[in-house]
Amino acid sequence: MQLGLFNLMTLRDHPDGAQGVMRDTRKMVETADELGFDVAWFAEHHFANYSSSPSPLMMCSYAAGWTKRIKLGPGVIVLPLYNPLRLAQEIAVADTQTEGRLIIGLGTGYQRYEFDRYNVVLDDRVEVFLEYWDVIEKALVDGEVEYKGKHISLPKTHFAISTQQKPLPPIFVTSSHPKLLDRFKKWKAVPFLAASTLGSPVLYKMVDGLNDAWTSIGEQPSTKPLAIMQYLAITDSRTEALAVAERARYVGRMAHYLRHASPPLDDNSYISNQAYEGEYTLDQYADNMVVGDPHTVAEKMVADIKRLNPSNYTCNFSFGCMPIELAHRSIIRFKNEVVPLIEKEVGPIEALGVTPGLARKAS
Repeated sequence: MQLGLFNLMTLRDHPDGAQGVMRDTRKMVETADELGFDVAWFAEHHFANYSSSPSPLMMCSYAAGWTKRIKLGPGVIVLPLYNPLRLAQEIAVADTQTEGRLIIGLGTGYQRYEFDRYNVVLDDRVEVFLEYWDVIEKALVDGEVEYKGKHISLPKTHFAISTQQKPLPPIFVTSSHPKLLDRFKKWKAVPFLAASTLGSPVLYKMVDGLNDAWTSIGEQPSTKPLAIMQYLAITDSRTEALAVAERARYVGRMAHYLRHASPPLDDNSYISNQAYEGEYTLDQYADNMVVGDPHTVAEKMVADIKRLNPSNYTCNFSFGCMPIELAHRSIIRFKNEVVPLIEKEVGPIEALGVTPGLARKAS
């Protein structure tokens, strides 16, 4: 099982604003590299303080210059918002700049606020995604593309650059849509599922849905790889856990409002920290995420591992503009205190998630 670090890069109350968030992100990624994490992911979101990373491939190229071995991935490219010809070239450049350490993360997107401002119809996102991927695949694998589709048509175009990894870097897809799963079977793409701040109960339902989608196209879910992401914090008291939960709630509120055309904004043009009907209590956030002392965090992760058998387990330590002291403390304690507890229970991390035929439990 690979370990990942997720970087959402939210702006909220950092004393140094976006520059400070960028500096903190670098420190977390450098630490993950030193601690032996396998991949660092960079989010993509637009026009809001939910994330200060509108171009994750740019972040991958930036990180390539100050990391040594960790793989770098956009987590994920919101494909319908791109020109596929330009994106194909940028993927090739990023893989070259990272010296073959790039992982391609792809998603259809979900935030109406973003789609409306790019003049892309949200309900068409799966169709657009599939056409754009056709273009990118032909461009990078064949070196040329000519395409006529419903959403895009292109004259014959030749590509002078290609990826360093042949035929393509590893691919992760944040979707359980049967059409996408079927389209990416040839590339052995890894589904990458995250319930964000909602934690394990919602994540488990998402994986059940993924398993149903695999079955609907005639595939055995137990034979397929799976990547998951959880929000994680190591705390020493319930008071600390609830403070962490408040930052998660802030992220959850932003994600909720960005699904709508006009989210509420405060005086700084940040999304307002407003409650919405049906949201978690702080206790629910703390209990459903991977939050607690090292033993509690290890128990929650072991439960995820035994239930889901993931091939990649990605951790977000820096959610809600978490102060760097707290986020950095969590990643260090995770490696030094939590991983040994996990391995005592289920064996070496690197040996997990690779057992063929290990069934995932239904809810």
